[in-house]
Amino acid sequence: MSIHSRHPRWLLATLISLFAGPTLAATPSLTLEPWAPTLKLEALSFLPGDLRLAISPAQGLLLLDAQGAERARLQGSFSSLDSRASARGTWVASLDTARQQALVVGLNAERRQWGTPLYLPTRDFAVNGLCLYRDDADNLFVFLVGEEGKGEQWLVGSGVTLNAQAQRVRGLPLPPSATYCRVDDAAQQLLVNEENVGWWAYPAQAEAEVIRSPVALREPFGQISGEAGAMAVLPGGILGLDPKAAQLHLYQQQDEGWTAQATLPLAGLKEPQDLAVQPAGSGLQVLIRDDDDGRVYQGHLDWQATPVPLPPVLPTVTAQAQSAPVARQGDAADDPAIWVHPQQPSLSRVLGTNKKQGLLVYDLQGRQVQELPVGRLNNVDVRAHFKLGTQTVDLAVASHRDHNSLSLFAIDRHSGQLRAIGEVPTPLQDIYGLCLFQPASGEIYAIANDKDGTFLQYRLGAPDGKVQGELVRRFKVDSQPEGCVADDQRQRLFIGEEDVGVWAVDARADQPATLTSVIKVGGPLHADVEGLALYQSQTRDYLVVSSQGNDSYLLLDAEPPFAVRGAFRVGLNASAGIDGASETDGLEATSANLGGPWSQGLLVVQDGRKRMPEQSQNFKFVPWAEVTKALKLP
Repeated sequence: MSIHSRHPRWLLATLISLFAGPTLAATPSLTLEPWAPTLKLEALSFLPGDLRLAISPAQGLLLLDAQGAERARLQGSFSSLDSRASARGTWVASLDTARQQALVVGLNAERRQWGTPLYLPTRDFAVNGLCLYRDDADNLFVFLVGEEGKGEQWLVGSGVTLNAQAQRVRGLPLPPSATYCRVDDAAQQLLVNEENVGWWAYPAQAEAEVIRSPVALREPFGQISGEAGAMAVLPGGILGLDPKAAQLHLYQQQDEGWTAQATLPLAGLKEPQDLAVQPAGSGLQVLIRDDDDGRVYQGHLDWQATPVPLPPVLPTVTAQAQSAPVARQGDAADDPAIWVHPQQPSLSRVLGTNKKQGLLVYDLQGRQVQELPVGRLNNVDVRAHFKLGTQTVDLAVASHRDHNSLSLFAIDRHSGQLRAIGEVPTPLQDIYGLCLFQPASGEIYAIANDKDGTFLQYRLGAPDGKVQGELVRRFKVDSQPEGCVADDQRQRLFIGEEDVGVWAVDARADQPATLTSVIKVGGPLHADVEGLALYQSQTRDYLVVSSQGNDSYLLLDAEPPFAVRGAFRVGLNASAGIDGASETDGLEATSANLGGPWSQGLLVVQDGRKRMPEQSQNFKFVPWAEVTKALKLP
């Protein structure tokens, strides 16, 4: 596994914004006037059709019209509020203070009806705030902001329905004094306040790495003179409330940083607290509650953020099964291989390396059926019909990082049982990736690489029952490689150079190792280039590449000119309770009909961040039919 070093580019962007100052030619203006003066409200949210949501301490959750008249009520005692509305209905999230539980409830604004609430389990920490998030696969989540920096993400629905039970997806460390959060669904960005420091942005995707970047900071590092309070998300921007200084701050997102656009005084408000914003004409409609008198004020802000270019939304496939988590924590699981049973394909096996333990074997339901604790194995591959003395077995070979060797395993062609049969030493100093090549003549070659870019090709054999390897070719790339896969039919080897791209080279040992570029890093391919696999059918052959830098998988034709057929992600399967896959190292594919959901073949990917629940790494099993459908393949 190779993880990109992350430079604090946000720091440079923040410093530039601090010294550059506001960039607008004209300062936006905001005039406030009382709204619905008879109502005492504590939280606010806009809905389509000029409707509003609010919390009344005495009456509960209220649906209000533009004049503040009540249209529907959910009786209870609540705090904190967020909503998501669409043509299919509205979801509302809040905290039931009597039960000390977060909830999500449906609202039919047209019929003025509340649905049945879905309650999250009682937490072992005080929940200060919450917010909703709908991802690009139409899954609905709730983020909880808790005391002492405790944060959680929960899956609560999919499509137009709430789940029967909420599922905890992950915990995430948040600022210790956070009380508010909001999510920009389009940018997949979670925004959280830290009262005495500023506002922060986090990736919101369930599979995302937990990192943060500052939106704005307190003086002397930023424009906030009091404290960072409630915020509202705009397309390409943020409106933040400083309750101590009675000010609103406007920020425009620019690349990886944020630029201050304006600071607006809230004249006449003594303790502004809750904030709600929605686009209105050429500007923004604003609601603010003043905690001093409990009244709500409304106004129009003549400002629009410049929309930020967003990354393309990639189609999503889901895993139908997953392996048991590996028995070691941290960066452990790495590379899978698929062994197809020659008589009963449903008894096929998935092999997976645990680079802190050894080789693991799973059935097609993901149950671990065998463990070979031989040491730190990195990559693994399989081929059929290996002569082990007088026996014919199938062969698995793995790169052994403890010994800088090739570890060989015999696979019983009837039972699928594996056993270690020996090692082939190599002169490599830091053996890393590995793949096998088997031309029509039947011999099996192992191609192993070193982190320094060296590739060694060995002809494997065991004529007297003892394994041996003959070094037949050596070549090199300029920087660190890992993943490789051989096209036995065309005698072509694909290799991945992690920060550069994918190369093709003749796999035959007696041919020169001339590198031909297949695809370079950039555009749809994001470094690190990790696992490579081939899906080969009677009609079409594809190369699958793990684009680790953006948690996606790239599909190319396996023949020149290696046309790109699309990219996809492995997302969360809400109905099966299986999380998505991210930061994938190794992967493997087969077009064999393995039965059931795998009738068109199987794609197996390593999952670098196991969620829902959070456990050690594992492997996800994806029906190839899902890939065909997502990318509209012929």
